[in-house]
Amino acid sequence: MKVVIFGATGFSGKAILNEALVHDHQVTVLVRNGSAGLPKNKNLTVVVGNVLDRNTVKSVLENQEVVIQCLGVGGKGNGKPTTFISDATKIIVEEMEKLGIDRLIAMSNVGAGNSIAFQPWVFTNIILPYFMKWLKVLIDDKNRMEPIIMNSRTNWTIVRCPNIVDKPSKGKCHHSGDGLKLSITLHDMAAFMVKQIMDTSYSTQAPSISN
Repeated sequence: MKVVIFGATGFSGKAILNEALVHDHQVTVLVRNGSAGLPKNKNLTVVVGNVLDRNTVKSVLENQEVVIQCLGVGGKGNGKPTTFISDATKIIVEEMEKLGIDRLIAMSNVGAGNSIAFQPWVFTNIILPYFMKWLKVLIDDKNRMEPIIMNSRTNWTIVRCPNIVDKPSKGKCHHSGDGLKLSITLHDMAAFMVKQIMDTSYSTQAPSISN
């Protein structure tokens, strides 16, 4: 499949990119600072540009079939409110609709949308607002992002992730309420994300995943 990945140079994005290439997808990535750190692969096309530039996004999306959006703000960010991910997602979705690109897979956080209802009271009312303000800022933007996707005409899947850890793969992934844990390995997350390219079991759904 012809796949565009937005956010391919980030911690999660690199793993998703590598997984997509392992499965022989033809991948195009939009990056800000060239191809440094990206793998050399005949199936990889690198475009340098800004995801907030509509014309750039449009040109990257032309003749593509699937979009994976795993944008981040650089680790924990600076702790200040941001609309970067939701703003970029709005542009991506609108240009996808214009071009008739159907499949969108987007990364979100456990705690966004209705998944907040499944979090412990102490986490949502004490830990998140007082001790993990950086995460609350990110979840706030994911809460702006998710409705943009859900209200679009795309065949979307939003994948809500907990803490992503760079540890050996466990080779398994719990979905939604199936024994959800506090973390998932980087490879298992990437494998689930890339699997959604061909598997539409979670079409127009927002599963939470973990190990």
